[in-house]
Amino acid sequence: MSTLKVVTLNLWGEQPPLDRRMQVAIEGLRALAPDVIGLQEVRQVPDKVPNMAETLGAALGMHHYFEPATPWGGGEEGLAILSRAPILARRVHELPHALPTERRLVLGVTIESAAGPVDVWTTHLNYRLTHGDKREDQVVAIDEHIAAQKSSLPKILCGDFNATPESDEIRFLRGLTTLGGRRTHFQDAWLRLHRECVPGDGPAQGITWSSENGLTRALRSLDIDRRIDYVFVTSRKKDGRGTVHACDVVMTERAGLGEVAICASDHYGVMADVQVVPT
Repeated sequence: MSTLKVVTLNLWGEQPPLDRRMQVAIEGLRALAPDVIGLQEVRQVPDKVPNMAETLGAALGMHHYFEPATPWGGGEEGLAILSRAPILARRVHELPHALPTERRLVLGVTIESAAGPVDVWTTHLNYRLTHGDKREDQVVAIDEHIAAQKSSLPKILCGDFNATPESDEIRFLRGLTTLGGRRTHFQDAWLRLHRECVPGDGPAQGITWSSENGLTRALRSLDIDRRIDYVFVTSRKKDGRGTVHACDVVMTERAGLGEVAICASDHYGVMADVQVVPT
């Protein structure tokens, strides 16, 4: 295959109705058939909640790598990556401003592709609206960590960044501003193929934390109708590697009818198809 299909999805932990949401997630991801899935808010609680990444991986026939970040409800919450190809290498890096009750990570894997080993990362940044300064430090640390992994192939970073496109932390990743004396450049996969989203336009315009999703109601003090989930890709190369051929908001499907219809999570997902083989 000349491209790698990547999905990012915040699973919303074990919030009820978990069994039903997991089934919606399995059906939706199976239909999308991604090569790699970056997951956030993955939970495991002994005798209560089996590891959610392991459950999804088994249902989808994918390898999984889970790393706990924070104690939660008698168990743990963390990040995970699922891969259709075997995972050749695993790496985890703790981000700045970690607390015993809120530790943030960037999780990476190397997987085999048609062009050779490809590196994919996922992350989940601080969520509070007033934590932009902390997220700025976190994206600088992520960039330093990714840049240290030497590879001629495109590198892919996905996750829940809890920040809108106009924020300094996202503008830094896109190469539009300097943070900590550092510059970088990643492509925002969505913006490669769509116009910038406008609040209220819904999933068709990239919004992943949406008022159209009934599961967001419990946390609407955080602001709604925002694009906060992303797939980033390092700069395109002259031979076509790193070209984003498709990017869409996904996992918007609902199970049930009327008021009881639910999505897999309070977040929608994002899927990108990234070229890894030279044209």
